[in-house]
Amino acid sequence: MADLLSILRQYNVQKKDIVTKDDQVILGDFAWPKTAKTNFVSWGSDKEGSQKEYYTLDSILFLLKNVTLSHPIYVRRAAAENIPVVRRPDRKSLLDYLNGEINTCSSIDKSAPIESSSRPTQVKRAIEETRTETFKKPRLEEEHVKQDKARLIARLEQPKEGAVTTDQIRQSKLSEAMSVEKIAAIKAKRMAKKRTTIKIDDDDLGAAALEQRSFVDAEVDVTRDIVSRERLWRTRTSILQSSGKNFAKNIFAILQSVKMQEEGRPSQDTNTQNSHSLAQPEQRKVKPATPAQYNRYDQERFKGKEETEGFKIDTMGTYRGMTLKSVTEGVSARKAQAPIIQQDSRHAGPQAKPQTPQKRTSRTPIIIIPAGTTSLITMYNAKDLLQELKFCSTEAKKSQGARRENEVLVQRKKDVNIGGGMQSVTIPYRVIDTPSKLLPQDWDRVVAVFVQGPAWQFKGWPWLLPDGSPVDIFARIKAFHMRYDDIPLDSNVKKWDVHVLNVARNKRHLDRAILQKFWEILDKYMVKHKSHLRF
Repeated sequence: MADLLSILRQYNVQKKDIVTKDDQVILGDFAWPKTAKTNFVSWGSDKEGSQKEYYTLDSILFLLKNVTLSHPIYVRRAAAENIPVVRRPDRKSLLDYLNGEINTCSSIDKSAPIESSSRPTQVKRAIEETRTETFKKPRLEEEHVKQDKARLIARLEQPKEGAVTTDQIRQSKLSEAMSVEKIAAIKAKRMAKKRTTIKIDDDDLGAAALEQRSFVDAEVDVTRDIVSRERLWRTRTSILQSSGKNFAKNIFAILQSVKMQEEGRPSQDTNTQNSHSLAQPEQRKVKPATPAQYNRYDQERFKGKEETEGFKIDTMGTYRGMTLKSVTEGVSARKAQAPIIQQDSRHAGPQAKPQTPQKRTSRTPIIIIPAGTTSLITMYNAKDLLQELKFCSTEAKKSQGARRENEVLVQRKKDVNIGGGMQSVTIPYRVIDTPSKLLPQDWDRVVAVFVQGPAWQFKGWPWLLPDGSPVDIFARIKAFHMRYDDIPLDSNVKKWDVHVLNVARNKRHLDRAILQKFWEILDKYMVKHKSHLRF
């Protein structure tokens, strides 16, 4: 039989349930006391001249239950429950062995003696736990099923009808009235017909079937009598003919009036109706006036002296469009102010138009980067560079599954002096790589451009010289060029007014200082040239 530690490792690796009952730990069909010692030697007790100490089963199980806790917390809980503690040097090797990561350990003593108190005992299980048989329930059959089975058995036990013989016919009394050959021919004919037909017993044809057949026969007779007395009045064709309708008089008149309304001419029916109403005004019947009924939502009809009790109170008045002086002075100021308003309305004339609110212009700065994939800054890593201030190559972003956006909104965090104290604010910057989408009024918000090197990058830009030189562009927009520090500088960049940002190929701890320098240069430029924008 394997040692206790090996059995415990097998149960832990296979995720089997370890049952703890009273002072015993049940592993399968055997049970060990909690104080049973394993063959794992405690650290520090294997020195020469000292007696070896072994970890108990209870201490190892407590470690497995609290493996997620840090070692100091585990020690405090074990001390609170009076359980021996697994020491820190033994913790990792013991857990690796119990989890199946290693097959053996130097602290496992294969020759450890097994004490009598550590021997397992066989578990006696109850009879109810061992008996897992399930007995079949007897199938209960209904009464009509039993009758059908008995009828089938009786039919199978009946003797089969064989060939017709003259000896059988001679024994019957029918042979006295007819000849034997004629009776045999009739019987053979009956048996031949019987083989080609389905036999129906009287039992199968129940009372319900007979009742249904009689009902159908009675219905057929009644239906035949009703049909004989029917007379044809209208058919499908006569209904669709619609002889009482005149489409030329009804439908065409409606279509004509609709056409005249679309053309803007008054319809003929309207003119006829107007002339008829003018010619015979006396024929109209005057309806008697109905007394006005009370309505809580229509109180304006009842205004008058009864409403204000004789006081001159304008219940429909309003203070809208009046100054505070006219409100406090009362009716006299209101009357004096009325002619001035009328005079202004006369002088205004039809040419006066209400002023439409002007559209609010955006103050978000724009940064343009190269569209080529060979540039160090692209739409893949622009947010990492300008917002997070760390360099990540385009190839690395593609391998991470990053998607290319049409434009990126960079949120720059900046410390600003507000009210004598420094506060952190977030300023948005719009980053694009397709300047052809910009409107003419958007170019005023372009504050920076990253130059790749070739002059064709600026094809179609405003402020481009006839020879294709972007010198005037760099006078209006701050230009930057980003390159690796071990690559020679482009010849065009040397000639232009461009600030170069040298990025190390492997030293990522220098990225923040370089990109922070970019924002400092851009802030100085915007203070001088783009102070109307948000920065």
